[in-house]
Amino acid sequence: MKKKYSFLTATLLSVGLLLGACGSDDSTGGEVADPDEPGTEAEAPEDFRTDLQMGTGSTGGTYFPLGQEMATVMQNNVEVEGFNVSAVASGASLENLGNIASGEFQLGMTVHIPALDAYNGANEFEEGGAITNFGFMGHIYPEVMQVVTTANTGITSIAELEGKRVAIGPPGSGTQAAAKLILAAYGLEDGDYEAFEEGFGDAAGRLQDGQLDASFGLLGLPAGNITELALQREVVILPVEGEALAYVEENSDYAHLEIPADSYDFLDAPVDTVTAYAILVGSTNQISEELGYEIVKGLYENADQVTHAQGIHLTKENILNGSEGLPLHPGAERYFEEAGLLE
Repeated sequence: MKKKYSFLTATLLSVGLLLGACGSDDSTGGEVADPDEPGTEAEAPEDFRTDLQMGTGSTGGTYFPLGQEMATVMQNNVEVEGFNVSAVASGASLENLGNIASGEFQLGMTVHIPALDAYNGANEFEEGGAITNFGFMGHIYPEVMQVVTTANTGITSIAELEGKRVAIGPPGSGTQAAAKLILAAYGLEDGDYEAFEEGFGDAAGRLQDGQLDASFGLLGLPAGNITELALQREVVILPVEGEALAYVEENSDYAHLEIPADSYDFLDAPVDTVTAYAILVGSTNQISEELGYEIVKGLYENADQVTHAQGIHLTKENILNGSEGLPLHPGAERYFEEAGLLE
């Protein structure tokens, strides 16, 4: 049964109302942003705290288990009185950004492209308005779009998903935004396929049981859920290629990536797809510069304590990947400067 959600619309509307309210209340002391710059709302009032909530993603995806480990590393290495951070399952990118805007989350994992859209008030954030009370805090890992089906479906192209049962990712996720863009590149709009709005973990189970025909997932490479699925079914990764690939590159910040054949045992040849960056962002009105500095330092200087496969990307060499076009959290910026990472 196809799931229907109104969460994102409600979230973005509430974000717009919240930011609008901040803009109309002179008592907040917020400064009105330059209307020619990204974000036109007043800044949110400072409400610095040390007990933090970090939005991750669905429990079956990469964000949640990786985010739990990241939170543990922070917890063990940030020596600030009263500091506590909890990793929270969520709908991922858009929901995390919206909840930072509303003050429900203070940290969030997100694809860098929705973060750019949030800051510029574009695409999904156009109606609700720009979100400007967050800053980039570091690169997490490269996210690779993997469009998965099984050999028994007979599907060999994304164009053949018309009329099929397709998991496009949770509402408010970077996966869903990217999935819809890719499907549109192949001429498929809402209603041309039966959409299931769920995380890749649940979708993998449905693929195995024959309840889905395909699933989109912005995942690390290799993805454990795909490796596990391949033990039960003959897995096929559908390529994003040709004119459709060009369309995606022209209409987004996603970049072409070739999945190497040795990424999975079942691949016989490389597969064309698109990639983006998973990044960590933090509230600028609820996380002080000092705490932001300690969080970034504590996480990235002790990233070897992360055992998740994608933890290998949490390095100083990668730390600025995905930051272009985004504001830096003041604490993160201080750390980057101290580490000699900013020119």
